Amino acid sequence: MSDPAFDFAPVGLALLEHRVIKRCNRQFAETFGGTCAELTDLPIAALYPSPEDYRRIGARLQLPEARSGVYHDERIMRRTSGALFWCRVRGRSISREQPFQTGVWSFADLSDERPVVSLTPREREVAILTCRGLSAKEIGQQLDLSYRTVETHRARLLDKFGARKLPELVAKLTGMPL
Repeated sequence: MSDPAFDFAPVGLALLEHRVIKRCNRQFAETFGGTCAELTDLPIAALYPSPEDYRRIGARLQLPEARSGVYHDERIMRRTSGALFWCRVRGRSISREQPFQTGVWSFADLSDERPVVSLTPREREVAILTCRGLSAKEIGQQLDLSYRTVETHRARLLDKFGARKLPELVAKLTGMPL
């Protein structure tokens, strides 16, 4: 079934059922490095940096605040070549009660705006929550970490991104000018 609005959309689109790609458009295939035929029936887990990242995002979709059926974040994803890149992800589930049953997701490549720096899964979590404006204390509560541990992760992020202060780090993480 062909739908020009879906197939030629300027953002990557995928229809997922139980976290398996059932249909994707040309931009999605180009972004992730394959053809629509090659990516169809591929578990979306194959496009995450690690199984831990896949599980963590899945768990987040089960939280009460995600029960609206709408989800969005910015995260690192993996191309079929293995290369990592920042991606803006938006999704809507058809069923609030079963968020993985069927959903439509968009994936926007942020490579030109944001470089990928090698981060541990925990550093990625702290980076994402820092970009959302959460304090170290709030991040610690969400991730079940002490304030000091969050500050240690932030110090590593500052070093890895060559940032002197938190606002500069956030600017580098989000691709926004300071």
